[in-house]
Amino acid sequence: MLRLFLLLLGLIVAFLALGNLLFELAYKKEVKANLLRSSALPKKLLTESDIQHLPPPAQQYLRYAGVLNKPKVHSVKIVFEGQMRSRDKDWFPFVSEQYNFFDVPTRLFFMKGKMFGINVPGYHAYKNGDASMQIKLFGWFPVVNIKGGGLNKTETVTLFNDMCLLAPATLIDKRIQWELIDSYSAKAIYTNNGITISATLFFDELGRLVNFVSDDRGSVDDGKTYRFSTPVHAYKNFNGFNVIARGDGVWHYPEGEFTYGKFILKEISYNPKECGVNKLPEFGEAIFSPGKAREGSLAKAK
Repeated sequence: MLRLFLLLLGLIVAFLALGNLLFELAYKKEVKANLLRSSALPKKLLTESDIQHLPPPAQQYLRYAGVLNKPKVHSVKIVFEGQMRSRDKDWFPFVSEQYNFFDVPTRLFFMKGKMFGINVPGYHAYKNGDASMQIKLFGWFPVVNIKGGGLNKTETVTLFNDMCLLAPATLIDKRIQWELIDSYSAKAIYTNNGITISATLFFDELGRLVNFVSDDRGSVDDGKTYRFSTPVHAYKNFNGFNVIARGDGVWHYPEGEFTYGKFILKEISYNPKECGVNKLPEFGEAIFSPGKAREGSLAKAK
């Protein structure tokens, strides 16, 4: 009887592990197809002449980021760890890996969250204006399965936010229209596949982007649109590029601001040649004290 029980337990564990693996492999398959296309794009340097149409604070940001006289960015790989929560819910830790592509605007984001001690993977895919979000318990059982509709506009904001914060070299994109506000801020209007969104970008005296604010992003929790911002708390040099190291995701609800995500950048690489074969990193120690706001935000006054 004990042998039968152990056999059944082993089969259940293997079944659950297989679900997580297959779910992640579906993400990897899409990444590899996009890498194959983007790797064939021409390799040209980004120069001063490429940024002359940008408003002065955006130009200064690209200079600060260290992207000039380096290859133009067609794709990026990003690894985060941090914490997320929904309204009236506790924080849960996560690790994520994503690949963004900018010739055909694409964002493939695979996350592993831990809830009640159980790994819960999620896959957000944005492919040229078509968005989907899947969260599956053990990779088999759907918890969230949303696609199209308002999610397309929401994820267009998310993609553009990534461009601004994590791939500033892509801000020369012709799909962006710029309006200068003052010496430390500018409005950007981004259109992709018939979807237009806008955001106000705030910069500091060093040229760093310190906040991104948009009124075009919808909440998955209730389907309503609220002001959305991503204040930056620190920058770090990654392989010669100055990129955000820590930041938050914030909803501005009628009753007040609500920080739903806290992010630490662990890895970033531009124009990656291949999709890594390794699994996502394991959860590290607690990064933040749940519910406690971090001090010293670069965007404190924004």
